[in-house]
Amino acid sequence: MLLRLVATFLLGTASLTAVANDHTHAHSHASEAQTMDITQVWSRAMPPSAPTGAVYFSLHNPTGQADRLTGAHTTRAERAELHTHVHEGDMMRMEQVEAVDVPADGQVEFEPGGHHVMLFKLSEPLAAGDHFPLTLIFEKAGEVTVEVSVQEQPPQGHGDSHMHH
Repeated sequence: MLLRLVATFLLGTASLTAVANDHTHAHSHASEAQTMDITQVWSRAMPPSAPTGAVYFSLHNPTGQADRLTGAHTTRAERAELHTHVHEGDMMRMEQVEAVDVPADGQVEFEPGGHHVMLFKLSEPLAAGDHFPLTLIFEKAGEVTVEVSVQEQPPQGHGDSHMHH
């Protein structure tokens, strides 16, 4: 059983790398039960002095049962929080949210100017070409670990069209 779990993890990690490098196809790299499809997992490269970063991805729930993303953690940062941007008049500000609802058979985008996982007190700078694990915590699907690709530019389909600051 342990060997099967290790093999599943290794195959999942390989899929994550493929997804990070091939943004034109939707690949699944969710847990063995296929409860969540998480694709295009990326973070923008930041200057070495930056104490924070953000992670973006596409989250698809292929099941007929709604779920909620309630948290995240990574060894790359002291703290990871779920955040969103809120419009107030002509201004936009970021705020922490307790959870993000994921509808049954639905999709939620985590992108610049919208939902994202904020990383605080980075253990090392986010340099282009780096990869690191991020564990997402769902109420029903449990913990799903994905690999984050640090990139200079957003992957295709995750542009800065919603970025207003």
